[in-house]
Amino acid sequence: MYDMGVAVAGAGFIGPVHVEALRRLGIRVTGILGCDEEESKRAKERLGLPRAYRRFEELLDDPQVHAVHLAVPNVLHHAMAKQALLARKHVMCEKPLAMNSKESAELVELATRAGVAAGVNYNVRYYPLCLEAARRIRDGELGEIFHVAGSYVQDWLLHPTDFNWRVLADQGGALRAVADIGTHWLDLIQFVTGRRVEAVCADLKTVHPVRQRPKGKVRTFEGKEERPAATEPVCVTTEDYGCVMLRFAGGARGCLWVSQVTAGRKNCLRFEIAGAKAAYAWCSERPGELWIGHRGRPNESLLRDPALVGDAVRPFVDYPGGHNEGFPDTFKQCCRAFYDRIASGDGSRAPAYPTFADGHREIVLCEAIQESHRRGGWVYLEGEDR
Repeated sequence: MYDMGVAVAGAGFIGPVHVEALRRLGIRVTGILGCDEEESKRAKERLGLPRAYRRFEELLDDPQVHAVHLAVPNVLHHAMAKQALLARKHVMCEKPLAMNSKESAELVELATRAGVAAGVNYNVRYYPLCLEAARRIRDGELGEIFHVAGSYVQDWLLHPTDFNWRVLADQGGALRAVADIGTHWLDLIQFVTGRRVEAVCADLKTVHPVRQRPKGKVRTFEGKEERPAATEPVCVTTEDYGCVMLRFAGGARGCLWVSQVTAGRKNCLRFEIAGAKAAYAWCSERPGELWIGHRGRPNESLLRDPALVGDAVRPFVDYPGGHNEGFPDTFKQCCRAFYDRIASGDGSRAPAYPTFADGHREIVLCEAIQESHRRGGWVYLEGEDR
């Protein structure tokens, strides 16, 4: 079905997840590019891939490569996505799309001119019950949305000795907890509700302004068990925690808090949406269950089952009820939406995947959150009415 070759740039935590997702869909992975030639070779052997690329230019010059997945540090996204678009390759990029909205706006324009598919991997959309909640809201089953609350919390940066390139503003961007995990929640909730955020009021905190950087590489979510003997202090300006009040188009209100220093929470995203007819709640630690609250009758718990969801959602549920689908499956389903659009050859069909335009808007939203924290008040997104 998918007659194309795809190369993955990035051999750390997320790159191999992309490789697995592509293989599960029967998409040919041509090879992988690491941060250097040695890492590329190790990843090639570990993943059983046909080729280890030495440079990004070599990857783009490979005639077998029709699409590129970018799972590299944030600071590289803009330049590499730009190169791939100019080479007329389809691009699936990890978030954030770029380091600032000027860069991301350029990528949106380039993708349009190139006439290729360009997506951002907001994979959390593709948990089946998030898709089902979105469908029910669009069908009017929740009624008018009153308010939304939720969080995305982790503990992998709890200690000042925890370190990763993401904590450095010049590598990951000026925002970290909000941009790294908060944008997943913000993208998800705008997708599920169908309402855009039009204004924000934020309070951010750097819990550890000085962290101990190991004298050597540390992969994401690793290094917590064994502490390296040699470290050096480094100043950190990115936030470990943030709380953001939200105003949505149409009048709904909301609140999000994010943290990468909450002990015991490994990777927990939650939301609760209150509407005039019902309420929905979902948690990534129990992804196969959607809580549905009622006023005048017993509450419900909808279990993930292809027989119990709408027709539009069923293609994104691959296993029978009671057979759990989780984090790796969301990558597969995001890739499925992306490559189905490419395979269809129908450029007039609205994309069913998060686009570069979605990625750009998330960066605009992050910049508004940062400005709100700096000012200590509400900031309206440009183009949104007060």
